[in-house]
Amino acid sequence: MMKNVFYWLVSISLFTLISTCQAESDTNMLRKNFMIPPDSARPGVYWYFMDGNLSKEGMTKDLESMKKVGIGSVVFLEVNVGIPRGKVDFLSEEWKDCFKHAVQECERLGISMILGIGPGWTGSGGPWVKAEESMQSLVSSVTHVTGKGKQTVSLTKPDPMPPYFGEGAFTPELKERWQAFYKDVAVLAFPKTDEKTFIKDIHEKALYYRAPYSSVPGVKQFLSRDNDDLSLNSGDVIHLDKIVDLTGSLVDGTVTWDVPAGEWTIMRVGVRNNGAVTRPAPLPGVGFECDKADTTALMAHLRVFTEELFSLLGERDTLLPGGLKILHMDSWEMGAQNWTPKLRQEFKKRRGYDPQPYYPVYAGYIVGDKQTSERFLWDLRQTMQELMLENHSLFVKAYAHKHGMKLSIEPYDMNPMQDLELGASADIPMCEFWSIGGYNTSFSAVEGSSLANIKGQRVVPSEAFTAAGDGWKQHPASMKDQTDWAFAAGINRLTFHTFQHQALRDDLRPGMTMGPYGVHWDRNQTWWPYVDGYHRYIARCQYLLQKGQTVADVLYLAPEEAPFVFRAPVSALEGDFLIDKKGHNFDACPPSLLYNASVENGKIKFPSGMQYSLLVLPVFETMTPRLLDKIKSLVEDGATLVGIPPLYAPGLTDYPVCDQVLSTMITDLWGGKDLPAGLVKRTYGKGQVYWGQDIRDKADNLYPNYPLTSGLLDQMKLGDDFRSDIGKIRYIHKKVNEQDFYFVSNRTRDLLNTVCHFRVTGKQPQLWNPVNGEIRNLPAFTDDGTCTSVDLSFEPNQSFFVVFDGKPQPDLGVKNFSLSKEIQKLDKSWQVSFDPKWGGPANVEFKELQDWSQCPDEGIKYYSGTAVYCQSFNYSQSLQKPVYLDLGQVKNIAKVWLNGKDLGVIWTNPWEVEITDALKKGNNELRIEVTNLWVNRLIGDELKQDDGIVDGQWPEWLINGKERPSKRYTFATFRHYTKESPLLESGLLGPVRIVVKE
Repeated sequence: MMKNVFYWLVSISLFTLISTCQAESDTNMLRKNFMIPPDSARPGVYWYFMDGNLSKEGMTKDLESMKKVGIGSVVFLEVNVGIPRGKVDFLSEEWKDCFKHAVQECERLGISMILGIGPGWTGSGGPWVKAEESMQSLVSSVTHVTGKGKQTVSLTKPDPMPPYFGEGAFTPELKERWQAFYKDVAVLAFPKTDEKTFIKDIHEKALYYRAPYSSVPGVKQFLSRDNDDLSLNSGDVIHLDKIVDLTGSLVDGTVTWDVPAGEWTIMRVGVRNNGAVTRPAPLPGVGFECDKADTTALMAHLRVFTEELFSLLGERDTLLPGGLKILHMDSWEMGAQNWTPKLRQEFKKRRGYDPQPYYPVYAGYIVGDKQTSERFLWDLRQTMQELMLENHSLFVKAYAHKHGMKLSIEPYDMNPMQDLELGASADIPMCEFWSIGGYNTSFSAVEGSSLANIKGQRVVPSEAFTAAGDGWKQHPASMKDQTDWAFAAGINRLTFHTFQHQALRDDLRPGMTMGPYGVHWDRNQTWWPYVDGYHRYIARCQYLLQKGQTVADVLYLAPEEAPFVFRAPVSALEGDFLIDKKGHNFDACPPSLLYNASVENGKIKFPSGMQYSLLVLPVFETMTPRLLDKIKSLVEDGATLVGIPPLYAPGLTDYPVCDQVLSTMITDLWGGKDLPAGLVKRTYGKGQVYWGQDIRDKADNLYPNYPLTSGLLDQMKLGDDFRSDIGKIRYIHKKVNEQDFYFVSNRTRDLLNTVCHFRVTGKQPQLWNPVNGEIRNLPAFTDDGTCTSVDLSFEPNQSFFVVFDGKPQPDLGVKNFSLSKEIQKLDKSWQVSFDPKWGGPANVEFKELQDWSQCPDEGIKYYSGTAVYCQSFNYSQSLQKPVYLDLGQVKNIAKVWLNGKDLGVIWTNPWEVEITDALKKGNNELRIEVTNLWVNRLIGDELKQDDGIVDGQWPEWLINGKERPSKRYTFATFRHYTKESPLLESGLLGPVRIVVKE
């Protein structure tokens, strides 16, 4: 017995030792890779090519410049936006040779490539897509007859529905094909009705149109039902038993029918192309979008596009860090479709009844009653969603896997499905956010990060800083706050929109643009040689954020609706454009993923390990018995549910039995349908249900408001995961094994000193600074057994990680942050050198620091680029303490040398760099390179002759390689400014000081 106990104790000791060593090893690896982040943590770019304007030489220069400044991935897309056509036609042999070169260069440089699955960014299609394999709509025409016995009736061929983006997107040949395609589906006759369309929003509900949710006002988050039959008369509806199927009688557009007495409507039903074309595609790539619900149509497209490219590339080494790695479906902008050749048989199989008698509902007629018609429309949308997921996104995913790749999807913006369901079908759900002033797509970040969390996908990429009319105004410092917002929102791989491929010669700068769009993240930026300071910051943040599993308390379940955009309760958020979560983090869950959940220790848990304390239902009228049965089982196993019961099942499948089944389940789980006053707790199995009138009365974006859910979490002894005494600090909480870390960010442009409270105990807080890689303990903190409170100080828009690791060693007598004390001001004159190639003086003396744009010398006033500031100064103070150079105000980025030592790039607050090791007593030589933006030089050039693009054509001097006729310094393919546009502050504005920390 004693021998067994001894072995048991030894085993426990060894296990503890191994676990401790492993934990220390993990921590050391985190530290090492935080300070010098791996290439996999680097940001990416959308690498856009513009309708034939591409060259292998330019590709190599683009990619080498990316590698040099720390870009790790590219999304390869060719489009056509506001630029003259180039000479290399899309998919020509020369184009394919260029593409192969790009892939090989990515392999050589270790840059991963993500390839869109079609021309443009819309979806999957091209001129090779046949009309019968394109996206289709069910259309109809009606002819009225009066019963007179046997009649031969000529039926009008139904017209196509107008394309959402109009007919201007068609080429002449494509328009002809669009008009010509038609196939009959059915002919139905029924007693004439009042000819009114009673179903509200029928064009959306029947999937003819889905407008862009993010950019068109009034687009609905989901489609509300109209079940009110009180206003209907018997003659307003089509009765199922009165519908006559005349399909078999249709010959050459006519039917011969023995018409019964009375007035009748004969409906000719057929299919047309829905007008969706690849956009904005290079001209040789303009064509129909392929059918999104049919694998035959999709494969026909892929054979022409991706298969040819794969064949061109030959066998690839999929283990290489660079090269073609991912197929990509960008934002869904081809709209809706409501027909596919196999729809009727698939509908019967999936919904259990024949949809044909309900085809008049497509046109707004009411069949049976409003509730019946609305249920049919729900069944139609669900069936189309299932088909598009199975036969498009999931098929492309399997296809990508077959070729050793993965699939990423941006699951919005004209998506006729549920965003969350489309995103869940991807290997890598992706989101998008626009630069401040653009469209507010913050909901996309919630959707993308939620799906990644639930699925266990550690990387959450986002199309980042999409912009319109930016005009080279943004730069790393101006983007810092929104960068931090993205990280706190759950995004951890920024993919900048956009790196425009530069096919022009190098002296023509800033060069190629995507018309007015993009943040101009390319090698022709003035500050491009210095941007790796910012990219290194991003990589440090992304490395840690990709390693950890997110901590969240609340799981919001989406309703079984399509289309559906998840919007979190407004009360759970703060801010306007940059919307941050409050103290309890949350995720959104599509119905399909909830079936993977179980309960462990009272929490909803997914196979990924992600877990939540509350499951919150939408305040929604419908739910399928299958989904409610899953919810019941989770509560029975110990989950805590917050929500009120639905009223009825959504579709016609097994109707009305489905409603009776649902009602029985509701009585079992909630005890009945009648809501009790206030908020009531009910025990069911091992779990609890919170429900009542308070939830309905205080519903916020479909869900119980934040005070209600946070109050319940408080009762469960789960206080805020994070809070600051003065607010104004955003956060996200991650865990790696037993190590907790928070990313925290000052949302303001003010200096802030505050106490921050973290829901972590028994560990030592550390500060990890992603700007410079510094790691140090935070000695001033308290631990009350429920949270750790830490004194923190933030510069404007400053951010860092607070990492909890190791045995706590508080020391309240030591400050966490030192104050800066000026010991010397560098206020002598500066020798400044501008680049004469860009119009500036080679040497000039600044008696004091000044804004270039206010200088009377036009060479400085309109200068864009880098100027070098030099000053000699004498230093006589002690060299013992850490000493810093504080640059004050900089427009817009700087690099510092002291006594010949490169001290790095300064791009954000605090605008300082440690100079202790480079500083010496006596004379010191300081050199500061300062770079501003393109704006001022572009404005100055508007005073000169315009020799650029005219009427969509490249200028003759450029085509023929001749000297420019004007004396302009810049050349751009889009005009952002006039000579009256305001100039921007530029240069080193200071004051420049030497400071120490006390």
